[in-house]
Amino acid sequence: MRILVVEDELTLAAQLVEGIMSVGYVVDVAHNGVDGHFMGETEPYDAIVLDIGLPQMDGITVLKKWRAAGRTLPVLILTARDTWREKVAGIDAGADDYLTKPFHMEELLARLRALIRRAGGHASTELVCGPLTLDTRSSRASVDGTALTLTSHEYRVLAYLMHHPGEIVSRAELTEHIYAQDFDRDSNTVEVFIARLRKKLPPGLIETVRGLGYRLNKAQ
Repeated sequence: MRILVVEDELTLAAQLVEGIMSVGYVVDVAHNGVDGHFMGETEPYDAIVLDIGLPQMDGITVLKKWRAAGRTLPVLILTARDTWREKVAGIDAGADDYLTKPFHMEELLARLRALIRRAGGHASTELVCGPLTLDTRSSRASVDGTALTLTSHEYRVLAYLMHHPGEIVSRAELTEHIYAQDFDRDSNTVEVFIARLRKKLPPGLIETVRGLGYRLNKAQ
């Protein structure tokens, strides 16, 4: 899963990137509203963490522009302490949730997980597909209770498929969601990760749909 952080305070931005990456997400970062707006409008993020007080273009304006352009991805806004007007303005502009500074990283991560789950129609912190379970809190996967040993990229591919069970996901889509913007992407490596996952998962769980991509088979 791929997250955009739009935060102008460099120390906080670095802490956000480190914390979000520590649970298996890939992260891009922008330090002003103009760059953040462009990245959020042109890249396929799974969620965005958006500060309200940004230089060049404030966060409320950025969010309004995304929503006006039809961008429906989950957005978590960061507001200053006790500024209830910012919270109201953010929600009215289309924010899905808000967090007041200062905050605990664990709470931000929990809210991000919830936003991403809800966007995919999932209610529980555990995603289940047949014998396969993925715990979004611990970033661990298991088959019939036995933990799987996965590399970071294998986990990202599996997590994206688990958030979209039964859907056909193309190689290009997987590539866009498992690599950060500045990474040298190669969609051919997705085949390698899929092949490795198939060796660790029950047969038939990941189905190849010829010419279209891959599908996590819910019937398993």
